[in-house]
Amino acid sequence: MSPISAELVARATVSYDAVQTVGETVYWIEGRPDGDVLMRWTPSGGPQDALPEGFHVTSYVHEYGGGAYLAIEWDIWFCNAADQRIYRASDGRPPVPVTPSPVQPGVLRYADLRLLPGTDKLICVRERHEGDGSVHNELVMLPVDGSAEPKVIVSGDDFYMSPEPSPDGRRLAWVSWNAPLMPWDGTWLWVADIQADGTLTGRRLVAGGEEESVCQPRWSPDGVLHLVSDRSGWWNLYAWRDDRLDPVITGEFEVAAAPWEFGYRTYAFRDTQIVAVVQQGPRHRLVARHSDGSLEPLALPYTSIKPYLAMAGRKLAFIGSSPAKLPTVVLADPDGSVQELTDNDFGIDPTSFAQPERFTFPTRDGGEAYGLYYPPFEESDQPPPLLVRAHPGPTTNWPMRLDLHAQFFAGHGFAVADVDYRGSTGYGRAYRLGLRGRWGAADATDCADAALHLTSVGRADPERTAIWGASAGGYTVLRALATTDVFAAGIARSAVVDLTTWSSAAPKFQAHHAELLDSDHHHDADESKVGIRRPLLLIHGDEDCITSISQVRSLAQRFSHGSQLIIISGAGHVLRRHSDIQHVLFTELGYIMVSTKLWVVQCEASLGRHGGIVNVGVRRCD
Repeated sequence: MSPISAELVARATVSYDAVQTVGETVYWIEGRPDGDVLMRWTPSGGPQDALPEGFHVTSYVHEYGGGAYLAIEWDIWFCNAADQRIYRASDGRPPVPVTPSPVQPGVLRYADLRLLPGTDKLICVRERHEGDGSVHNELVMLPVDGSAEPKVIVSGDDFYMSPEPSPDGRRLAWVSWNAPLMPWDGTWLWVADIQADGTLTGRRLVAGGEEESVCQPRWSPDGVLHLVSDRSGWWNLYAWRDDRLDPVITGEFEVAAAPWEFGYRTYAFRDTQIVAVVQQGPRHRLVARHSDGSLEPLALPYTSIKPYLAMAGRKLAFIGSSPAKLPTVVLADPDGSVQELTDNDFGIDPTSFAQPERFTFPTRDGGEAYGLYYPPFEESDQPPPLLVRAHPGPTTNWPMRLDLHAQFFAGHGFAVADVDYRGSTGYGRAYRLGLRGRWGAADATDCADAALHLTSVGRADPERTAIWGASAGGYTVLRALATTDVFAAGIARSAVVDLTTWSSAAPKFQAHHAELLDSDHHHDADESKVGIRRPLLLIHGDEDCITSISQVRSLAQRFSHGSQLIIISGAGHVLRRHSDIQHVLFTELGYIMVSTKLWVVQCEASLGRHGGIVNVGVRRCD
């Protein structure tokens, strides 16, 4: 009997993001089934909701959001999920809006809120959705109390992020880029002088271009601009002095994550040190750079750290996890002692989890790709059935942390292989751009080659191998089933189906993404469907604003025998409701068992809202 039930997986889906600090007070956003809640932790009071009930803190700029609040002393400015206006909560009083009421809720959106030092002004990103369907992004300045409308201070480029005022309030740094580039492809970092009336003068380029991704500009306490650039082939940290970039933390590792959201901060200033999150493949660690330039690894029990790093006094505040621990908000002292501010302990012995093993495998075109392998909980003298998972990128990766979806299947007799196909992050710029012109090809064959490699070394049953993916990973599933004969079945959640149609309907941020990734060939639903001869399970929320449900319905009309479409009412791109998560897990497990010809040998019934199987074991159907 597996200790990992669907009910446990659902209960553990609370997420933590966007850590900020004010003195010793720590803030973060807690993702709950009913919305994102801002939390405040103090040494004397512990964790508490920072805002009155009913206020959810979410920005929908780029649809993916981030950068949705700013905490300063006793003031909090935040983007309200319901109407996307900025509100101010001050000294415990009820929040009040400080941006104008739009003609329709959500047509004016804000992100990356910053206070201009020495003034009563905020600077932030604004996204305007006009009646003709056009979307415009710009930087605006507004009074902190909303006494005047926001004033545009920078416009003209397609996208903006990270407006960073200098400590003296005299200069502003920001990042911009233009389609079809994504921010991990090529961006420009600018600096300008801020005049008394808020206008910017003397704009100059610091770094960046079409072949250089620059992100996370931050000013040190003494006014030196720092930034992350991949000009070396890796996202490394630099300082801008006298119109030159000086290396600060460099090496064959990444000091940034792909900026899918606003608000990422992967380095912080502590006295004379700079502390940074560095990533190599699926693993993260913290390092401290001393004033003499030496790097000191910080010994902490976390292998995955989210891209939010802040200082609470001399302590580090971050969100850490490991293969045996779910993400938790952490305070770490300089001596290495830690205090975990959130509790994600569900009473499961951590030694019972399947431990992920890193593996490298050859690709059919002579390259190399990477993955994590989870063995099934119970070993057997026979190779286990295998579930290959394609991450929901295409520009992200599988981190080395406790993943209860993988553990759920490992606990039910499957080996699980998480594939960082070409295009993934954590392996340098060349690997990250390895999917250009090859989306739907290289990612699909990399997943197939991972399965072939594992079967060749006896770690998977070649006749009982399935593939799972969500979002862009769902597109990888479709392409893998259409172009390879490795998998017996596939599951695609919230899948991208037709790149041409998806690009025309996708949010502005992603609308041109496929131009770079699919420039050499155009794979659409019809082409994929012609080649799919294996069972396919499609799962989609009917309120998904990232990947349109109409494309999935169109594909489902051409289903072959044994395929299925499940529509989750009221669900978006990511499942949040516990009942939906349980229902989908039951469905996925049962579907793979039937499709890969496995027998259920023991089960425990659960008669919840959706019913289903809580614990099952499998064996070969010989």
